Amino acid sequence: MIIIGLTGSIGMGKSTTAKMFENAGAYIFDADTAVHNLYAKGGAAVPILRAVFPDVIVDGAVDRALLSKHLQADPLNIQVLESFIHPMVKEARSQAIEQAKSQGKTVFVADIPLLFETGGDTQVDKIVVVSASQEVQKSRVMSRPGMTKEKFALIKSRQMPDAKKRARADFVIKTDKGMKYARKQVAEIMDALQK
Repeated sequence: MIIIGLTGSIGMGKSTTAKMFENAGAYIFDADTAVHNLYAKGGAAVPILRAVFPDVIVDGAVDRALLSKHLQADPLNIQVLESFIHPMVKEARSQAIEQAKSQGKTVFVADIPLLFETGGDTQVDKIVVVSASQEVQKSRVMSRPGMTKEKFALIKSRQMPDAKKRARADFVIKTDKGMKYARKQVAEIMDALQK
């Protein structure tokens, strides 16, 4: 089984591209979904977050808006959070790989926004970076509910610049040229990997 690390900065179209890989037959592991599960009622991260940031637990789950305020208030809080969340996500990914193997999948796509930033690029066979122009990225991100310029700047500051990601990629998918073009690129990558 070939393991692909799918990454891209915020607003580049990574989630849509992951769905295209899934439609083409790949098994998808979504790191963001794994984090949502860890934060949900009964999730493994809830007791730890209750100990570190007690006010972010509402009805037994992590309130992401309250957590975001802590992260924006002090960048050290991001490091504290990542120190226990990243290993939990890595464990969830390992379990997903075993599940994909049991289903006979030949391509496993790990959709990980911070692939390079967390060292995840060393644990995959190929890297696919999803990219778009800065104008398209900004337009997509700023149209999200609750997004502010400050929050966007904070998120971008935690991510490796797009140009550096593209330089380290095995494949780059441009998402600002339309869905049909992106789907064609995904099909070509799947074809190349399965050969």
